[in-house]
Amino acid sequence: MNILFRLVLALCALGFIASGFLYTVDETEQVIVTRFGEPVGAPITTPGLKFKLPIADRVNRFDKRWLEWNGDPNQIPTKDKKYIWVDTFGRWRISDPLLFFQSMRDERTAQSRLNDIIDGETRNVIARYNLIEAVRATNRAFEDEEYQESAEGREEIEDIQIGREKLTAQILEAAQKTVHKFGIELVDVRIQRINYVNEVQVKVFERMISERNRIAERTRSEGFGKSAEIRGQKERELKQIRSEAYRRAQEVRGKGEAEATQIYADAYGRSPEFYELMQTLEVYPRAIDSSTSLFIGTDTDFYRFLKSADAVQNTPKKH
Repeated sequence: MNILFRLVLALCALGFIASGFLYTVDETEQVIVTRFGEPVGAPITTPGLKFKLPIADRVNRFDKRWLEWNGDPNQIPTKDKKYIWVDTFGRWRISDPLLFFQSMRDERTAQSRLNDIIDGETRNVIARYNLIEAVRATNRAFEDEEYQESAEGREEIEDIQIGREKLTAQILEAAQKTVHKFGIELVDVRIQRINYVNEVQVKVFERMISERNRIAERTRSEGFGKSAEIRGQKERELKQIRSEAYRRAQEVRGKGEAEATQIYADAYGRSPEFYELMQTLEVYPRAIDSSTSLFIGTDTDFYRFLKSADAVQNTPKKH
């Protein structure tokens, strides 16, 4: 039992001693070994198990991957005296670990240094151009034709000479020259957001609202005019339809009356007595109804056909 305990104790002591001489490097890391604070040898960029002196040597690890840089929004005046907030971001990596260690020591210091360099170059470049150069990348026409036709719209869509893409390229090029001496490779810088400062933003929004109200009022007025035009056209078409219908009705009525007159004339020509009888019979219902009391003599023309009918009825039949 004592032998086993001693063996385990010996192995632990051996492992502790070995840990002071050995260390591992991950594939995402690069290492600078310092001895009493001074770098020793070349940077280690290959992964695996490495050797160092215990106590005297210290392993300084740095990321080998691309890293993010996100700047704070900065208030910058443009060439045309418009104050804006500019928010930028970028991507960088440690290209020379030894130079980076000697100048920056760690990533936190590097991030702070990048803030100063990139923000400064952004301020210098933005201040040399008008606001429109930082906002637009091309001279492509706006899809909103109403805004494009307005006075404010024509002011805002003036042609650009540089554009955002070339402007950010200038920021990147200027910053790369500075950060290179710190062992940093800056691959990209982009403008993430541009906005007016609060004081100007309120005025811009008020102008936008006023312009949109003006466009809405013009559209509403055009709508009312078009509505009146449609209603007038409808009334004209309706009168035309009614006039045509009345004309055709009169033609049909006249034709019917002419045919009726012709029929009456033909009937009268064939049998005047029968025609007179039919006319008299049509008068009876219109002259006498259930609420009418009429006193006339039996020798009047009104009863002439009735008397004739009674005479025919009372005539003795010959057998």
